[in-house]
Amino acid sequence: MGVSAKICGLSTPEGVRAALDGGAAYLGFMFFEKSPRNVAPEAAARLAAPVRGKARIVAVTVDPDDAEIDRIAALLKPDLIQLHGRESPARAREVAARAGAGVVKVMPVSEASDLAAASAYESVVEHLMFETKPPKDAERPGGLGVAFDWSLLAGRRFQRPWFLAGGLNPWNVAEAVQASGAPMLDVSSGVERGPGLKDPALIAAFLDAAKRA
Repeated sequence: MGVSAKICGLSTPEGVRAALDGGAAYLGFMFFEKSPRNVAPEAAARLAAPVRGKARIVAVTVDPDDAEIDRIAALLKPDLIQLHGRESPARAREVAARAGAGVVKVMPVSEASDLAAASAYESVVEHLMFETKPPKDAERPGGLGVAFDWSLLAGRRFQRPWFLAGGLNPWNVAEAVQASGAPMLDVSSGVERGPGLKDPALIAAFLDAAKRA
């Protein structure tokens, strides 16, 4: 049957090409200075040019202010804005209206009770994403390559299609989908040969595994 996949944190034409060739449904570009995958909106717009109309373009942000949203919307024209910070449901609604794009809200998870927070966002976002909750001293909210207990999501029903993220790689896709029931997957560090360095072969392997999951 297969599941849809998002390759996140793309920063080179080679990575973009591998994601497109492999059939990724979503391609993510990171706008967060502390991330090794950070790109400028102008660069992301150039990278995304061959993507438009073939896959959905996602701008990944962390507590963006209005000026950042305006700049990303004007230059990249993303299909979706991913909110990876502490944005409230009201702020998620504002971002969607301001950018003229759908919103993906990331929900950090370490235990079952963390899933309850998703209900407040379901009426205002297009997608949810369940990602491993980072350590309190982490400088970044994601992209850390660590998985949470995927079985926490087993049998759960949400109003929006959702992504599973955190610690995924080409070798654990089948296990992750089986354990969680995820309809969509998001990967970043799991298809890299070094911090921020996407490996086209790993991207191809991940997308092939997603198709077979």
